[in-house]
Amino acid sequence: MSAVPISQAYRRYALALLLAVNLLNYIDRQVLFAVFPLIKIDLNLTDTALGFLGSAFMLSYLLFAPLFGWLGDRWSRTRLAAGGLVVWSLATALAGFAPGYRTLLAARATVGIGEASFGTVSPGLISDFFPKERRGQILAWFYVAIPVGSALGYLLGGLLGQHFGWHAAFLIVGLPGLLLAVPIALLRTPPRGGDDAVQRKPSGNASAGYAALFKNRSFVSNTLAMAAMTFAIGGLAQWLPSFLYRAHALDVARANTLFGATTVLAGILGTLAGGWLGDRWQKKNRQGYLLLSGWGFLLGTPFAVWAILASGLTACLTAIFIAEFFLFLNTGPLNTVIINVTDPSIRAMAFACNIFFIHALGDAVSPSILGWLSDQWGLRSALLITPGAMLLAGILCFVCARFVVQDMARVEG
Repeated sequence: MSAVPISQAYRRYALALLLAVNLLNYIDRQVLFAVFPLIKIDLNLTDTALGFLGSAFMLSYLLFAPLFGWLGDRWSRTRLAAGGLVVWSLATALAGFAPGYRTLLAARATVGIGEASFGTVSPGLISDFFPKERRGQILAWFYVAIPVGSALGYLLGGLLGQHFGWHAAFLIVGLPGLLLAVPIALLRTPPRGGDDAVQRKPSGNASAGYAALFKNRSFVSNTLAMAAMTFAIGGLAQWLPSFLYRAHALDVARANTLFGATTVLAGILGTLAGGWLGDRWQKKNRQGYLLLSGWGFLLGTPFAVWAILASGLTACLTAIFIAEFFLFLNTGPLNTVIINVTDPSIRAMAFACNIFFIHALGDAVSPSILGWLSDQWGLRSALLITPGAMLLAGILCFVCARFVVQDMARVEG
């Protein structure tokens, strides 16, 4: 525990700093998909091989997350976050020197290792700076980095790739992260669980901590809902720019600019609305976060279908905007549920376990599955499996709502 009280100004500084790093996280992650068409032509790849570049990142991300989760509950969370930032930034930049497919594959896998370190410790860390009743809104601000960073990744990747080539795109977006590593490492942190939490020493046995999570019905069902959501988001995010390029005859720069602009607007509005609405619904009903997310998924599903089947570009982009709004609506609420139903002493492990399963069942496999299906049926038909995943996510949110009140009371008691 810090001996010196942390001021509100410093807490806002911590939020801004972690948000900036998370922004770079998603820029470096998504830039690959912006230059998919250029890599496909340059390296003469099938869609299956192209999709595996995205899957390689996610495989290393999910495989290393449990290790970093265990470390995050026992070691300095800020040093883990800073170390991860250095690793993924260097790996992204070095992808700019990749001479062929195998070296590019290795670079993207290394990006996943670095981002796993940051991803397991940052949500719990940032929530500890603020009171419980504001968690939904605070995490919503933190996760605004997903749409904004993703959009910037598409925009920068598309523009840089179009004018300078895909190698330059990786090099230019990778280097800025190194500038924030020292401020993150020096960040002063609150007690685990927040200022008013009862501090418990984490067990040294990693298997016991993870076993406790598997017995937590709210955690399990919430994680499965997020896995279905991640399958849909991963599939749409990685293949929609290529879909616009192929189905609507846009060049790489314009396809990524339009998709990026749509994503950033829908993502900001959806993420912030979800945090604001989730906190208010939760005050009235302790199932509020899950009810909001469940209805969000169900409402977004038909618009995802419309986006894929629409023949005109305007209708396609309009439907993409609405579908993404309802997808991003769930980001703050569902991550807040993880914090609310898990003990602070194993919270980094909880996020590590969540990361493992949402990506193992979600976007670690969806790029390759959609790429393979695209080779068989065409990209439009392949993308139609993503609305089904959204529908499943909504159903699982309502299942989780049956258990969440009891599990929250156990943590609070």
